[in-house]
This record gives sequence, C-alpha cells and structure tokens, in this order.
Amino acid sequence: MNTRKILLVISLISLSNTAIADVLSITVGGGLWNATPDGNFNKVTDPNSVDVKDDLFLDTESQGYAFITIEHFVPIIPSIRVMYTDNSYAGNGASSFTFDGQTFTGNVVSDIKMTNLDLLAYYEVLDNIVSLDIGLNIRQLSIDYTIISTASTTTDSFNETFPMLYALAGVSPWPDFLLSAEMSYVTYSGSTISDLTAKVSYTTNFLLGIEAGYRRQTLKLDNISDTNADVTFDGPFVGAYLKF
Repeated sequence: MNTRKILLVISLISLSNTAIADVLSITVGGGLWNATPDGNFNKVTDPNSVDVKDDLFLDTESQGYAFITIEHFVPIIPSIRVMYTDNSYAGNGASSFTFDGQTFTGNVVSDIKMTNLDLLAYYEVLDNIVSLDIGLNIRQLSIDYTIISTASTTTDSFNETFPMLYALAGVSPWPDFLLSAEMSYVTYSGSTISDLTAKVSYTTNFLLGIEAGYRRQTLKLDNISDTNADVTFDGPFVGAYLKF
C-alpha cells in the first residue's frame, strides 16, 4: 500500500470516528443530594396528619443518585435517560400522634425510604449556545416505611407509576459549560408531583465532568394508595460524570 492510500485510509477512519462522536453521546454519572424533608402525611381515615419533622424527627440527610444518558441526532427517535434517586430517612424522639388508626406515644422510631426510578424520553429541540429539551418522564415511585412506639407498630409500602412532562432549558456562555433548569411535572385528580433542578455543569477535555446545583421535589398525594401527603424534599447536590 503506497503512502497516498495509507493517508486516505487514515483520513476515512478519522472521519468515521468523528461522525460517530457527532451522532452518539453516552453519559454515566452520579452524586450526593443533601435533602431536607418537610411536610406531613396521613391515611385517608386519620383525623390528623403526621408531621415528618415534629412527629417523626426526620432531618437533612445525604441521598444518592445515579444516571445514564444516551443522546443522538436521529430526528424521530428520542434521547433516553435513566435516573435513580434514593431518599432514606430515620428518626426517633418523644412524640404523640395518631396514624393508621393507632396511637403512637413515648419514644417513636421511624424509618422511611422513598425511591424514584425515572425513564426520560426527550427531544433536543435546541443544542448549541441555547439548549432546549422537551419530552416525557415515566416515574416509578416506591415508598416503604415503618413507625414504632412502645405500644404500636405500623409498616406499609406502595408503588405507583406516574407519567410526567419533562423540559430542560439552558445556556452555554462558554464551551463545555452549561447553566440549566430542569423540570418534571404532573398534576391530576388533586395530586401533584414535581421535580425541579437548577444546576451548573462543566465537561473537561478528559471525558470527566462535574455538576452542582439545587433540587426540590414536591409530593402532593390525594388518596393515592389510601394516603394523603404534602411533602417536599430540597437541598443542594454535587456530582460527577463521564461523557463518551
């Protein structure tokens, strides 16, 4: 093979790799969310609500999240992101309240775990200095809890799936630097679920990226699995990712 043919092959390989990079991007990452719970919940038959701070003594705890994103430029096929968020809290203290038809008094110990598994399918409407993504988020919400006092114990769990509207808007004042706001939202039959994020992210020249911001989840349930709730989880987060 002569020099001209070798250079031609090298050029074709280079162009092929560039084309692949231009049509496919895979990002894998995760981080910690310093989330503070606030609000109350009750069974639909209870006369009063239980306050997550005053009655269950839940407080700020670091929560983990992880995600994988696959983006491309095929017009009719949406990009995909799968994201998992773990909200786990434990508390104990002297309290007195009624929940699920039982009276809890004395030292009350609570253990509550809420997880979100999100499947996002979205289209990149704009992807340059200004970014705009629009799509759908299918969220599987799982809640498990146990509440124990001297004379009473209750434990329960439920799993529900919610379709949510999804949107992201951002701006890149400098290359590889993104300021963005992100939202998943649904409201129907008196229930509202929202997930709002404001963040800054930067991708280095070595595949590694970092992100930091503020996240707020709102959970308002009206007789979902015999439960009413008006609870928020919010706080700062920081994470890292690899973008291929």
